[in-house]
Parts: sequence; C-alpha cells; structure tokens
Amino acid sequence: MNHELSERQKEEVLTKLRAKNIFNLPEKLKEIWLNLSPYGGLDIQKLNEIITWLKSKASLGDYVLVQGEFGATFYLVDFCFKYGLVPLYATSKREYNELTLKDGFIKRIHIFNHIQFREYKRYMEE
Repeated sequence: MNHELSERQKEEVLTKLRAKNIFNLPEKLKEIWLNLSPYGGLDIQKLNEIITWLKSKASLGDYVLVQGEFGATFYLVDFCFKYGLVPLYATSKREYNELTLKDGFIKRIHIFNHIQFREYKRYMEE
C-alpha cells in the first residue's frame, strides 16, 4: 500500500482475520513499490525483490495485502495465488464534497473510510 495501516485496519487484521503478526515491507522494498516507473515496461526484476522477501516471511495460507499500481498488483496477486498465499485488498467508502471559495476557486475534499479487507478472487468457469 502507499500508506501505513490505520489503527482500525490493524485491529481488523488481528481480530477478524486472526493474524498473529503484521509485517510491513522493509524501507528499501517500500521505496520500490511506491516508485514504480509509469514509463516503459513493468520492472519485473524489482518486483521479484519483493517476492523474494515475501517467500522468506510468508507461509502457506498467510494473508498478503496488495494494493498499488495495477500491473504490479496483478503480478503480486498472481504470485500469491500460485504460492498458496491469500491476497487481500482494502475496501473503503468514499465521500466527496466540493466547496466554492470566495475567490472562485473550488476546493474538493475526498474522505476515505475503511470498511473491510476483501480477498482477491480468481475467475472460475461455472
């Protein structure tokens, strides 16, 4: 994710999901995740550094929160499915307000309220 978990999110992870520990990406890997270039192809070598770390920390059935740039997210979610990890994403309710200021400028306010974590699902033929 592009931010730390809120206290409410941490509580959900520990109580509802019954996780024993929460591991955040080390700073070096967080920098990779937050600074993926929008130019050219997806840097698989950099993403594989994150995967190497995940392999050292995660065990079968562990939850992995994956949110970010779409292609990178897909790549890591695909890895999670292939290695028996449970990829999650956060859902939120968004509230939007727009105020017209005295000088004619418009101020837009977006409020994101965390609702829950949800599992990514694979497509399955019915």
